[in-house]
Amino acid sequence: MTFFGLVVRNLWAKPVRSIGLALAVAFAVMAVVTLAVTSSGLEESAAAIISVGKADLTVVQKGAADILSSTIDKNELTSVRSTRGVANAVGVLVEIERINAANPAFIEIGIEPSDMAAFGVTLVAGRTYGATAAHEVMLGWRAAANLGLHVGSTFKANGTTNTVTGLFSTGNAFGDAGAMFPLPAIQGYNRVPGIVTLVFVKDVAGEKAAAVARRIEYRLPELTTIRTASQFGRADRTLVYLQAAVNGSTVLAILIGAVIVGNTMLLSLFERTREFGLLRAVGWTRWRTVSLLASESLILAVGGAGLGVGLSFMVATLLTHLPVLAGLLTPNFTADAFARALFTALGMTVVGALYPTIRAAVLPPIKAIQYE
Repeated sequence: MTFFGLVVRNLWAKPVRSIGLALAVAFAVMAVVTLAVTSSGLEESAAAIISVGKADLTVVQKGAADILSSTIDKNELTSVRSTRGVANAVGVLVEIERINAANPAFIEIGIEPSDMAAFGVTLVAGRTYGATAAHEVMLGWRAAANLGLHVGSTFKANGTTNTVTGLFSTGNAFGDAGAMFPLPAIQGYNRVPGIVTLVFVKDVAGEKAAAVARRIEYRLPELTTIRTASQFGRADRTLVYLQAAVNGSTVLAILIGAVIVGNTMLLSLFERTREFGLLRAVGWTRWRTVSLLASESLILAVGGAGLGVGLSFMVATLLTHLPVLAGLLTPNFTADAFARALFTALGMTVVGALYPTIRAAVLPPIKAIQYE
């Protein structure tokens, strides 16, 4: 019998135990990976918001509970615009509203018509709304298609009925699935006069974005700048806490799983003590004995990791259909998620099997054979 055949035979000799151990690994991996992919998906949704504007960097309130809770007043906006190296700065008010069951997280942007070109907005049909219009709106072309609306249609939002004056394109799928309102109107709807959520900054040609960002943050320490999705933690505490939960769950899963794996492997060791004694007596080295147990653990880890990822995919898909998360959550199964799954599974089995493996390696062959 080959070495691999012996490993498979040993695992199949106790199928219930092997399957149970693989399931323990799978459930731990499922919990970790599901949290990781949902966290990544929510981060991508947040990143999509700041990528709507064609800007070199985005200015937000430092330490906001989430990116849409950011508040920047008109004086701060003026200071950003006057910062050296800033070519233009577009202030927008962003909110999320439930339009209907199919659009539970519809994005609405308040922006001045004069800022649309700098924001990267292209008029596709109709005209722009008036700067102070109270009941006019522009729809992204994707939003118009999804809602079955066109220029001249009425669109109900913010408790008001608005006339669709035009359709726009931003070149961003997230932005094109939303709507734009006159800034004073949407500020009035939300009772936040003079407030914007985000400021999209375009640098003067030749200026480095990092240098401009440092000047803005030095001048306005209550604000921070974001240039990449990885920098969201500067402004969005929710994403920071979520990432901390992902890391914490990984460590916790490894520790709890290691206890389960260790107890199971130790029980197997007691039952197979005479077997190990015989193997050592016929010439097996300590290293080969260790390799046997390690190989059994590795197969269970890889099998459990694969099953766990499959279960995670099912759970994450179900989460996307929850009304509270529909339209906001898109699970992001990246290479990092698969690496985390394998790391968790291997961590559980390696740590858990460490003591039983060492104990099997140091067993004296004679005593092992005589073990009852």
